[in-house]
Formats: sequence, structure tokens, C-alpha cells
Amino acid sequence: MTLIPLSQLQTLCTAQQREIKQQALSDAIARRIGLEIDAPTLERAERIWLLSEYVHKQLTRFPNWLETLFESMESVVEPSIAQFYSGEKHWGKHVSETVAQPDWDEITLMQQLRRYRHWWMTRLIAADIEQTISLETLTSHLSRLADVAVNASQQWSMQNYQTLYGQALDQQGQVQKLIVIGMGKLGGFELNLSSDIDLVFAFREHGETQGGKKSLSHQEYFTKIGQKLIQHLDQVNAEGFVFRVDMRLRPFGQSGALVMSMDSLENYYQDQGRDWERYAMIKARVMAGDPIDVEEFEALRRPFVYRKYLDFGAIGALRDLKSMIAKEVRRKGIEHNIKLGEGGIREVEFIVQALQILHGGRDQRLQNPALFHVLPALGKDDYLDAKQVDDLLAAYRYLRRVEHALQGAADEQTQLLPEDETERARLAYHVGEESWDVLLETLWQHRKAVHQYFQALIDDGEENSCDQQAQEAWRVILKQPQKHSLIEEAMESIQWQDHAASAQQLGQFLNSRAVAYMQPIGQERLAVFLAALMTCLEDEPHPDTVLQRIIPIMEAVTRRTSYLVLLSENQSAIVHLIGLCRASVWFSEMISNSPALLDELLDANTLFSPPSKEAMQLELRQTLMRLPEDDEEAHMDAMRRFKRSIIMRVAACDITGILPLMKVSDHLTWLAEVLLEQVLQQSWHYLTQRHGFPTRDDSDVTRPEMVIVGYGKSGGIELGYDSDLDLVFIHNAQLNRATNGERSIDNLVFYTRLGQRIIHLLTSFTAAGRLYEVDMRLRPSGNSGLLVTSFESFKDYQEKEAWVWEHQALCRARALAGEAQLMAQFEQTRADIIGRERDRNSLKQEVLNMREKMRAHLDTSGIEKGFDLKQGAGGIIDIEFMVQYMVLAWSHRYPDLMTYSDNIRQLEAAEAHDLLSTENVAKMKEAYTFYRAAAHRQTLQKQGRLVPVDTLEENQAVIAQYWKAFAEQAC
Repeated sequence: MTLIPLSQLQTLCTAQQREIKQQALSDAIARRIGLEIDAPTLERAERIWLLSEYVHKQLTRFPNWLETLFESMESVVEPSIAQFYSGEKHWGKHVSETVAQPDWDEITLMQQLRRYRHWWMTRLIAADIEQTISLETLTSHLSRLADVAVNASQQWSMQNYQTLYGQALDQQGQVQKLIVIGMGKLGGFELNLSSDIDLVFAFREHGETQGGKKSLSHQEYFTKIGQKLIQHLDQVNAEGFVFRVDMRLRPFGQSGALVMSMDSLENYYQDQGRDWERYAMIKARVMAGDPIDVEEFEALRRPFVYRKYLDFGAIGALRDLKSMIAKEVRRKGIEHNIKLGEGGIREVEFIVQALQILHGGRDQRLQNPALFHVLPALGKDDYLDAKQVDDLLAAYRYLRRVEHALQGAADEQTQLLPEDETERARLAYHVGEESWDVLLETLWQHRKAVHQYFQALIDDGEENSCDQQAQEAWRVILKQPQKHSLIEEAMESIQWQDHAASAQQLGQFLNSRAVAYMQPIGQERLAVFLAALMTCLEDEPHPDTVLQRIIPIMEAVTRRTSYLVLLSENQSAIVHLIGLCRASVWFSEMISNSPALLDELLDANTLFSPPSKEAMQLELRQTLMRLPEDDEEAHMDAMRRFKRSIIMRVAACDITGILPLMKVSDHLTWLAEVLLEQVLQQSWHYLTQRHGFPTRDDSDVTRPEMVIVGYGKSGGIELGYDSDLDLVFIHNAQLNRATNGERSIDNLVFYTRLGQRIIHLLTSFTAAGRLYEVDMRLRPSGNSGLLVTSFESFKDYQEKEAWVWEHQALCRARALAGEAQLMAQFEQTRADIIGRERDRNSLKQEVLNMREKMRAHLDTSGIEKGFDLKQGAGGIIDIEFMVQYMVLAWSHRYPDLMTYSDNIRQLEAAEAHDLLSTENVAKMKEAYTFYRAAAHRQTLQKQGRLVPVDTLEENQAVIAQYWKAFAEQAC
């Protein structure tokens, strides 16, 4: 790589554009009295700003930086806190560590942090362009810069809060600091030019602050310090930002406490630490704290990450992580991402960190967070051979240089290769390549080598076992698909119900434009897959149906044939696909719409073992943490894909009989709860970033004082595959207060927007569909009422204004997500309302009247149409209304009737108190579960809620008889 001549760089913009930029810089210099910059320096600077708009912007703001911009990087001392405090004239120089903390107000601190960052960024980008700095030095300086910013913010906050809150002392009387743990590239001193920083906050010991006007628990105190730190670094103002801060790697992610004690941190990693967290903690280090804090953290980190003996359990976890990375590589458009794409930075990091996990417990030389130190060490004991080490180091250096060139142009966090020709040339010139073509060729050579090593690491050993003759036959067919006789011959070993019709269907697909326009490698993959599919269909009892349902899936992946490889190389995946398509057309349509779901077929352990609620939370958290925090669309798509994945696994267990009906609904309801909690947190984060936090008295409210209440199926833990969500939003914000941000709004307006944001995230269509349809009509006063209701207003409405049918709905209501204390308050209010003593005669009449109205308007049953499972006479609603009457009529005497919100357990409570006979309860439970199971099956077969009368005539007659007796019986 060479320095590109200035004349060649000048072709990146027009003469007029260059003149405008030169004039802007000259004017800036002229405005600085006494500042003179010689011509050679200006010419040298032009080389830099032609490649970086960001540098030009900073030099026009601070033209005096030109005086020292090209000092040798060997004479420039890395960032330090004392250097920062000493002022701009000492930046980059060695300064005594005894420099006192300046008496800055918060605005000045934030301004100085941003300027210090801009000074270093300008210098480092210039050195990178001129190739006068090594990659190790560059990334180390950037990481030290983050250390300075974090420590300066913490010191200012501790000083600022001392009069008000005093200090946080440990049991020995020593002042505690917020322990800031740097993760990822920051932890390994490998930060890039426009990186965010992943942090985890902790503190040494619990207690109360001492010596201030007001005492806080250490938890509250360090939470405030942490919040200030995020504000100081992450907030964008006229000066820009310092670092984007990402806190999602902390225990429990966004739903976890911002700050934890070291004991709690240790307990978490011992009891709940997951394999991916072991992987992440390889690069963790304490960047702010005392020496004792570093020792304590290392004492808990090392045993968690590194195991003394060969860790066979980790091999499976790493294989899963490798599979997850490989799955993401197949995502559309990811090939242009030099970090996440095939052979990208992440694959190099995985190779190194996987070997650290496997061997680091026995080889302490591998217990280093820095890739530049570990990779050579891996070659010394033959974990990798010398060529692999050299290839990976060369690839990593080149990839990182390209990454810095991408990010240094405009101070943007991006790893995507540009599509614009000028930007491509600028990128190549920054890296030191003569042209874009040269850069691209070199880049792909490195990436190809990396991906080859990545694929070979932790190989699963599976081989393609498809018959070579069968594959060759399908290759011939794909070259001349119009020869129908060849297709029939290739399919003749299968027991078709209608051989000719099935061959005709497949022939139509093979003659389609989609297949004709496939690349040669795609057609090769299709031939291999068809050979494997036909082999699996030889023992299939319903091959015609299966083929009919698999053809749309093949059509969906003709442009993404890597999925055909995935299936062909995993025969069990084809077997699972056949079984699911045989059982339900719903699977075929879902996979056709989202081919990425094919990945779920690879592992029967996950496909036929749907996760618990806790596992869902963890899986979703891991998925979202790999996405940029501010990329809302990516988060929305990921949540929708996650929902489809879980539903597919639940449905697979449903149709194979692994999960009974009640457990199917449990899992579908847990899924909704997990997604609602995530949506609430994301909506909260979005609004607090714009308006600050709501306030209460003299403190900030840092967690949403809101609860999302589910009614109907979600409240009754009875969600189906396509159920919508009946929701009510309740908040507990303090009235007549406002948020604390620059764009402050009233607390009530904030919570209204929070509710609107939640609905937006749930209902908006993206490329991956939508999460749920939402019905808000059960909120107080229905569609005419406020979208978000205060707790007191909700309580008052239920006590004084609600109709009987609204109290019926409350029987099947439950808090699904939100603040724990408010959830408990809601449950108590629900119990108070339901448990009121009522006149049973008037209550029954109201229930009967409402049921007749619903039947008249909503029952779609008919002799020829079939029976309406939900609204028909003797259907689901009749059972629910009888149960709700009993709950409202008798809960004042038997409170356990309202303990649960689902019909089955409410029926069991009624039986326990002799409100219904054992026989009646058994019949009602049997009918209710049968109806719900039938509804699930109807959904899986893409049919409505009308079913043939004869399929459940006995249940319908029994429930209709019970309803008649209920209506006529005296109270």
C-alpha cells in the first residue's frame, strides 16, 4: 500500500468544490489572529481533508490544530486524564498525573470532552491516512481516549454530588467509585475510529451515602453517576458526542438494573451466566475503579471464562454460536458488510476467542483480551499453524484499515462498503490502493481465507450423503426441464397418489423464470436438494401433498440458494420439513414468506423443545444485542423474525403431540409477554432519549411507571397462533411534573406518547410483517377514552362507571408487562372490583342480555356453513360467560375464584366450592379445551373458526343445555 499522489486525490471533487473547501479553511485561519500556516502544511492537510469530510469540518472550527497536526506520532503521548485536564495546549503531551481536576460546570465538561475527542480523532485520522501509525497504536489510543472520557465524567459527577449526597464508603471507610467495565473492542484496547462503547456498571459494596444533605443507597447513588456518565458521553449537542454508549451487555440487558454490586454481579455469572456471556467476557476489563476493584473483577471473570480442563460443554455452545454467525452471514445484503459478512472481522474474532475459550484455562498466555497478543500465541503451541496465523493477522489488519477508512470519512459507525463510485475511490485511496478494483480484489482474497478457516473451526463432521447418480439426473433435468419424461423417471421410486399430476407440478416449477434465471451454482444446489428430497419422499405416506407444499418454499429460495445447501447437507432438516408440511399448509406458507425459518429445522432438540419464558427472554436479548442500538427498523424486523421462529417451534410441538393444548397457549402467551416487555423498554428508551426522564418530586424516574394489562386470550393465558392482543395501558406518573430533557414535555404527554410508541412497534408492518394486531377498546370509556390511563383514573372508573360486561372482562385480565409494584397494585384493584358483593339476579340478567346481543351480531353459524366455535350456541363464549358470572357473583365469598384469570382454573375453583357439580365441570373443561384445540388446528390449516357441525355436535349440545339451564335457573 502506498500514499496516493495529491493530484489523484484531487479528482475526488470538482475544482469548484475544492476551491470552496480551501477558502473555508483559509478564512478560518485568517480569523485566528497571529495564526500562520505555511504552504507545505496546507498542501499536506489537503491530502487529509480530501479523504475525510470530518477532518475538514474540525480544521475549519479549530484551524490552530494545523500547527501540530503532523507531529510524529512517536512523540505524541497517549491520552490521559491529566493531559485532558491540563488544557488544549498540552493535549498529546506528557503531563504530571498530579494535575488537579478543574472546577468546570457541566456544560463546560461536556464541551471539553467533545473537543478533546475531536482533537484526537483529527490527529489519528490524519496519521492513518498518511500511514504513520500502526493499527495497534491507533486502536490503543482510541481505547485510552474512552478511558479518559469515562473517568473524567465519573470524577466530575462524584464532585458535583458530594455536597448533596456525600460519598459512598465501604466497610473500611474507603471511598467507592463507580466500577466501569469496558467490553468488546474497548476491553481489548481495539476500539475503532467511530465505535460505540459497550459498558457494564458495578459498585463494590451496598450501604448508604454519608456526609451529604441527603442520604441515598449506594445502588441509587451509583445509578445517578452511571446515568450522568451516559449523558456526558452519549448526548449529542452542538459540539457533537464523545462516544455512543451501549449498556445492553449488562446482566439481564435493557431490563436489568443499570448498576449492580460486585456480589450480585458474581452471583449472576455463577448462577445464570450464559455461554455467549463467557465469550463476551474474554474482552472485559475495568477501565474506571480502584486497584481493589480490578482484583475483585478479575477474580470473578477468569474462573467464569476460563476452565482448567478441556471444556467439552463449550464446544457445543461455540458450535451454536458459529451456526448463529453463519446464519446471519446468509442474510440479504450482508455480503457488503466487512464486519458481519462472510470472512469479515467478526469471523476472525470468533476464531481467536473460540480457541481462547477452549484452551485458555490451561494456557495462561491466551488469557489476554487483545487479539494482537493472542493470535501469535495461538501459533506457538500449534492451536493454529504459522500460515493460518499470518493469514488471519494480515486479513485482520487489512479489514480494520478498511473499517477505519469507512468510518473516518464522516465520523460514522459503518462497516458497509459504499456503492457510490466517488466514495469507493475515496475508500481505496485512504487505504493506499490505486483503485477500487484493487481494493476489492485484495479484500476478497483476505475474506476468502478467513472464511475458509472459520468454516474449518469446530467442524460438525457431517457430509452430504445424497446419491451421486440421483444428483446427476437432476442436473440433466435442469438443463432441459421441458423433457417431462425425464422428470417422471426421476420421481418413479416414490409411491405417488397421482404420479403424472405431481410430475406436472414439479415440471411447472422447473420451467419457471425463477429457475431459468438462476446462476449455475444455484442450479447445482437445486439439483442436489431435489435428489435429497426425492430420497426422503420414498417412505412418505402422502408425497403428493408434501411436494405441493414444498414447491412454494423452493420458489421462495431460488434467489437465496444457500438455504438449499443448508437443507441438502442436513438430511434431518429435510425430514423435519416434510413432516411439518405434511401436517399443515400453514408451515409451508410461513416458511415461504420467511425462508430464514429453515434454520430452525437443523436441530430437533430446539425444534421440538420450545423454550421457557426465561429462555425466550435470553434468546431475544442475544438477538437484539447484536444490532446497532439506534437501528429501530432492524430491531423491529428482528422481533418479528424471533416471533415467527418461536411460533414455528411451538406449532411443531403442537402437531406432533409433544405439547398439550394448555402448554401451547402457555408458550404463545409467554412469547407475547416477552415481546411486550421488550417493546415497552425500547419505547421508553426512544422517548427518554428525546425528552429525558419523567420526574417525581426531586428525582428522575428511570424505569417506566407503566403496566400493560392484557384482556381476553392474553389475560386468560389462552393465546392462539393468530390472536390479537386486547390491551390497556395504565401509568402511575406524578401529575403536574415534566421530563428533565432539553425538549421537556409534561409527564402525562410523555406517557401518552409512550403508549402510542408501543402500539406503533407492535402493529407496524416491516419487511418481516408485524408483531400483533392490537385492540384498545377495553380501556376506560372505550375508543373515546384516553389511550393511557392513570392508575387512579382506572380504579375510579372501574368502581363508579364501568358496565357489568367490563367487569366480566376484568375476570380475564392480567398484568403482562411493566413495573412490578404497579402490576401488584393493578392485581389488587382487580381483586377489589371483582370481589364486590353483587345482586345476583340483576347480574345474571346483564350477562344474559350481553350474550344475546353478541349472538345476534357476531354468530356466523349456519346449517350449511358450519358451527362458529366462538360465538355459536353452545360454543366458547357460552362457557366463558357462565364462568364469569360465577366469578363476579361469588368471589366476595370465595376469593380463590378470582385468583387466576383463565377459565380452566376458575372452573376448578367453582367445583371446589360446589358452585358447579364435578360432572358439569368435567364436561365444560372437556368442551372448552376441545374447542380451543379445534381453533388451533383451524389456524394451522388456514381455515376460519367455522367447523362442520358433526365434528363437535356432542360438545355443542351439552354446553347449549348447560347455558339453557343457567338462563332459567333461579339465583
